Amino acid sequence: MTLTEQFVDHKGKVNMRLKLTKPLLFFDLETTGVDTQNDRIVELAAVKMWPDGKVEEKCRRFNPLVPIPKEATAVHGISNDDVKNEPPFGKFVGGPQGIAAYFSGCDLGGYNIIHFDIPMLKVELERNGESLDTSGVYVVDAFKIFTHREPSNLAGALRLYCGKGHEGAHAALDDVLATIDVLGGQLERYPDLPDTVDGLDEAMRDPDAVDREGKLKWVEDEMTINFGRHKGRTLRYLADNESQYIRWMIDNKVVGDAVSYLRDALVGHFAKREKS
Repeated sequence: MTLTEQFVDHKGKVNMRLKLTKPLLFFDLETTGVDTQNDRIVELAAVKMWPDGKVEEKCRRFNPLVPIPKEATAVHGISNDDVKNEPPFGKFVGGPQGIAAYFSGCDLGGYNIIHFDIPMLKVELERNGESLDTSGVYVVDAFKIFTHREPSNLAGALRLYCGKGHEGAHAALDDVLATIDVLGGQLERYPDLPDTVDGLDEAMRDPDAVDREGKLKWVEDEMTINFGRHKGRTLRYLADNESQYIRWMIDNKVVGDAVSYLRDALVGHFAKREKS
């Protein structure tokens, strides 16, 4: 079963001053919960934009093979009955036209995808024998632009930048399309924002963050843990005193795009911060 056999396509145009050098894929997930390691995807929506202006929409629901809690249904409106006859996510991940292949070679866009949707998709793909390598991928997260400029949520962003409400909130495809509208509005409202994907990615990154999520940060010249019970401790300290915690981080893919620093620390090699 392939992605193109099951997803409905729509081609059109999106007005945005963003200059693309490769496909930019906006996506959104609806899930059984917010635990990126253990919850499951029940809906995936994607809008892929090409440099030549072509736009393609895809959206599909999945049977998560676990109950959808009523709390999750209250958020996105998808019930167990809605997906009981849908195929599971794993039926779509592999092959030349599967989800992994569809995401391959694209930069990524969305709303708060750095902290939720990307980690969630990575785990779900890996659970089904595929992977999502984001090490060389630029990410445009409209949420990060919004919180830098006008902190609030997606509905508030849509009102601010587009002058309209978000009637389809928490329906995956509606959220993706709303995010694209918001980003277009942001690019118009803030002329100082870069007009390239890599430029936007770099502009919204914390200069002290080592990984994309900021779970490792530079404090002066030492790489430091920035979450959990060891927050504030250096990687050097953990390597010398609690190396099992570093192994836990590696095994659980806590910092997937910076895992090489963790492996190096276990053998006594510590990266030096590059001087800007």
